[in-house]
Amino acid sequence: LFPYSRKGAMMDNRFATALVIACVLSLISTIYMAASIGTDFWYEYHTLSPAENVSEAGRSIWEEFVSEEADEKTYTDALFRCNGTVGLWRRCITVPKNPHWYSPPETDMTTNCISFSLSDQFMEKYIEPGNHNSGTDLNRTYLWRLQFLLPFVSLGLMCFGALIGLCACACRSLYPAIATGVLHFLAGLCTLGLVGCYVAGIELLHKKLPLPDDVRGEFGWSFCLACVSAPLQFMAAALFIWAARTNRKEFTLLKAYRVA
Repeated sequence: LFPYSRKGAMMDNRFATALVIACVLSLISTIYMAASIGTDFWYEYHTLSPAENVSEAGRSIWEEFVSEEADEKTYTDALFRCNGTVGLWRRCITVPKNPHWYSPPETDMTTNCISFSLSDQFMEKYIEPGNHNSGTDLNRTYLWRLQFLLPFVSLGLMCFGALIGLCACACRSLYPAIATGVLHFLAGLCTLGLVGCYVAGIELLHKKLPLPDDVRGEFGWSFCLACVSAPLQFMAAALFIWAARTNRKEFTLLKAYRVA
């Protein structure tokens, strides 16, 4: 019995190592996901001459941008002209600190941000942005709503999985880790869906409102954090499920061996 018991102990250490790695991956992915949700750099616009654009657009550009009545076309045009950034919750532009007395070549600029309200998140998107009479664009409407809901579903699933993991530790059993793994897998699918919805939404928007020639758009580091979070969740899920299933199988074999 001694060699087999020693082998079983080695396997237990292997399972413990897998669980520790899975927990670290889960923690990192949670931090990345929370950081991506809370920051405003999912998509960035870079214009060659933001100062001249502000001057040409007039001093009221930032007032229109922060107005509660600003429609999608109004704030998107401002994002194009003023080195704007967009997050899941906020949109930001770079403007002079004192726009009422602005004149080139002043370079004292600041970033102004405004949050999307809850009604903004569920507002209909129109076939022609800014034209309320053009009809509802269902694709962009539901993509926008999904990119708002999916990150919270992902975080919720991971938190629920962590609670199940704590219960498993209290019960000194690895088997509940299967549920933790399944929840992490579902969270990874939600994160992957979020990334896909966001990319599709941006592409559809730019088909309606093409970028000006002197403006370059690119995905920011907040978007990259979400992209990295998804594979971390999948890897954590695989380790949780593998450790739980294999440990249970080894325990069943060991129990049958002792009975025999």
